[in-house]
Amino acid sequence: MTDSTNPVDYRSTLNLPDTPFPMRGDLPKREPGWVKAWEDQGIYKKLRDARCGKPKFVLHDGPPYANGQIHMGHAVNKILKDMIVKARQLEGYDAAYIPGWDCHGLPIENQIEKTFGRGLPRDEVQAKSRAYATEQIAQQMADFKRLGVLGDWDHPYRTMDFANEAGEIRVLKRLFERGYVYRGLKPVYWCFDCGSSLAEFEIEYADKQSPAVDVAFLAAEPAKLAAAFGLPALDKDAFAVIWTTTPWTIPANQALNLNPELPYALVDTPKGIFLVAEALVEKCLVRWGMEGQGRVLATTPGKKLEMLKFKHPLAHVDAGYDRESPVYLADYATAEDGTGLVHSAPAYGLDDFQSCVSHGMAFDDILNPVQGNGVYAPELPLFAGQHIWKANPVIAQALEDAGRLLAHSKITHSYPHCWRHKSPVIYRAAAQWFVRMDEGDGVFTVDKAPGTLRQTALAAIEQTSFFPENGRVRLRDMIAGRPDWCISRQRSWGVPLPVFLHRDTGEAHPNTLEFIERAAQLVEKNGIEAWAKLDPAEWLGAEAAQYTKGQDILDVWFDSGSTFQHVLKGSHAGAAHETGPEADLYLEGHDQHRGWFHSSLLISCALNGRAPYKGLLTHGFTVDSKGHKMSKSKGNGVDPQDTSKKLGAEIIRLWVAASDYSGDIAGDDKILARVVDGYRRIRNTLRFLLANTSDFDATTDAVPLDQLLEVDRYALARAAELQADILAHYAKYEFHPVVAKLQVYCSEDLGAFYLDVLKDRLYTTAPKSAARRSAQTALWHITQAMLRWMAPFLSFTAEEAWRVIEGGETIFTETYWQFANPQSELIAKWDRIHAIRDESNKQIEMLRSEGSVGASLQAGVKIIVKDAQDLALLQSLGEDLKFVFITSEASVELDPSLGDAFSVLPYAIEAAKCERCWHYRSDVGANPAHPTICGRCDSNLYGAGEVRNIA
Repeated sequence: MTDSTNPVDYRSTLNLPDTPFPMRGDLPKREPGWVKAWEDQGIYKKLRDARCGKPKFVLHDGPPYANGQIHMGHAVNKILKDMIVKARQLEGYDAAYIPGWDCHGLPIENQIEKTFGRGLPRDEVQAKSRAYATEQIAQQMADFKRLGVLGDWDHPYRTMDFANEAGEIRVLKRLFERGYVYRGLKPVYWCFDCGSSLAEFEIEYADKQSPAVDVAFLAAEPAKLAAAFGLPALDKDAFAVIWTTTPWTIPANQALNLNPELPYALVDTPKGIFLVAEALVEKCLVRWGMEGQGRVLATTPGKKLEMLKFKHPLAHVDAGYDRESPVYLADYATAEDGTGLVHSAPAYGLDDFQSCVSHGMAFDDILNPVQGNGVYAPELPLFAGQHIWKANPVIAQALEDAGRLLAHSKITHSYPHCWRHKSPVIYRAAAQWFVRMDEGDGVFTVDKAPGTLRQTALAAIEQTSFFPENGRVRLRDMIAGRPDWCISRQRSWGVPLPVFLHRDTGEAHPNTLEFIERAAQLVEKNGIEAWAKLDPAEWLGAEAAQYTKGQDILDVWFDSGSTFQHVLKGSHAGAAHETGPEADLYLEGHDQHRGWFHSSLLISCALNGRAPYKGLLTHGFTVDSKGHKMSKSKGNGVDPQDTSKKLGAEIIRLWVAASDYSGDIAGDDKILARVVDGYRRIRNTLRFLLANTSDFDATTDAVPLDQLLEVDRYALARAAELQADILAHYAKYEFHPVVAKLQVYCSEDLGAFYLDVLKDRLYTTAPKSAARRSAQTALWHITQAMLRWMAPFLSFTAEEAWRVIEGGETIFTETYWQFANPQSELIAKWDRIHAIRDESNKQIEMLRSEGSVGASLQAGVKIIVKDAQDLALLQSLGEDLKFVFITSEASVELDPSLGDAFSVLPYAIEAAKCERCWHYRSDVGANPAHPTICGRCDSNLYGAGEVRNIA
């Protein structure tokens, strides 16, 4: 008999959850410990050992630039890469991750100039740049580790490593040998801030306000002009009129371009006779302030005007401009705007250059008065020493004073800008090194490549997988329309173009290929600084006086674009496919279609005839909730360092995983707060799983799967079904559906159904009973699987939980959990039960709102079904029906006349409440020795224990 004066504490008889896995993650404080543990225990090395000999998955890291603290865009990029590599690792692949850094280039050189001043010797710039990049890499590496990124941090690749610098030079040599490289004078994009040429993919377009001027060129051969129009003579001065938005190019004018098929008109006005496109006569007269004052004398097609000569508009002002501009025919002169005539300054326009050269103009005759800093050369008449942007109004005034300016206005138009400096650029003719896109002869060709580089690259794009698919069109269009690649730069901090140029002819030395290899060997031992210090006489001997040592460096996109060759084939070949320098995936922001993806494709196609990647994945930019690009200057940025300290890096990882990276990725404090809520739901579910398996040893306590209770087998079937979905998403590098499905699984499948059903069995049955061990077996399998699903993005949390459930060092040496194939019939049955139960919950909630019952256990339900199949389904649960519906009583009836498929009728139970299990039962107190508990609790505590069949 129980002593009524000393009642039993029945709560202490329950199997209440217990786990060292805390409810609060306390992520900011605890994550650094995990980072340190990974490092101290050499976890990355253990991952490689665990996958030794397994198939490889190679993600080649696009190197971030070694300058400044990482921002949220860096965090998104690195976390995406980390998630993909970890997902492949768990799939069983040897998925190495070799982080890299882009170390050469202008931003670092600019930083050195800001700190130490301009005009430093080249070797000093290089030494200081190398030291600065080393410091930046250490800082960024620490930040990337803090984000939970696992990689070979002890052996990263850096483009400034001597071996990589030498490898890049050898890539250049091979491009020479394949016939792709040539040197020539050609207008290239030029940035005054960079002081150097730019490649096509270093250009972005932005609006710019420019002056627009109509300028008159006096006819030097008026009689020939009249004859071309079928007129006997002209009784006034005649002028060809051009329209341009670059007055600064007028001093370098050397020709006029007309369209051969376009009709042109001679228009008689009070100010003279003007030659313009017939279709633009009225617009021109309005612009010139002469509306209704012009009369067309005659028209003729442009081809009749070829080689007619006109005088430079400032010819009568200064003898330095006393030259003639012949008419060349060109299709790019149109009647869309302006006057239909294009003034040609061949040094400052690609079309102008090609037109003039094709008409016999020698390179030496091309006028190029704009110096590399944007200032006119000292010998230029009238405008010497002026910067071109400031000279625009000065030139317009000089034309007006000369009587040659017909109109002057301002327009806003899309204009090319430097990607780095955001400043406007110009085309400027300079002797540069190029990689040829189309047919032609390179210098020093040894074994000419079959097909053109453009053809090879376009074919390679079609063999590449794109994530998302629209990246294919973007890259294909860029390759299809791009000009030859200018690979030379006029800076100090970069890999040299190791050539010797003849002082008189400008031609490269005949032994250039030999010298390039010697330069590679030199750099391999002592870095690029060794080339800067080399005395040409050491290699050229007596010939040294005839040659100059090349001072140009390679475009920084050549640096990063060639990394696959000397990383995947050289420094980290053990982490690459044995078939050659080809990665399974490149992953960067979508701006890299014009950057790293682009340059890597061209170099690999030139070297190997194929892309260096099997797949390209692009992600969007980080933006605020309004869609504005994150910027520290705007104050709308989310700082990864601050967020890690405040919320934890795990929240950043979950935010990245939960975002659809195919578009821009929105983040701010409110969005991150919602991510925190989502994290808590997952963590609390995980804690429940761990707490209810804390006394479970799978080696001794597990129930054979075919002997599990039916609801437990259903739970495993549903988990297997979900895992198949998750792994299919991971295979396509899709994370946000995984996060969404995992959260729904935690809240709906587990929290709102299965775990809810299980609580009574877990807490009230005997600790080692078959019923409880069946539940724990299912929970243990689900936990094992769930930790692996979440490990790629919730890496810290999964690792923490793994040590609780397994005590092992790391989950990342594991592979995805093995389930039996999902049982579709079982899933269908329980999905139907789930649906009926949802309706039951709604009806009970109505009783609760009325105050008729408190908890659902105070209610009973009567379920009426219309269909015999539903009747059989619910009857198959037997006495366990009430446990599934979490009521104290439950029954089911058939009514074929029912209007709906089923109806749930809840009612309040008048019986007493069991103190231990909280069920309302008529047998509470049936055993006088235990007057406050029900019969089944009495049996579970003091008898044989209840039998559970289904739930």
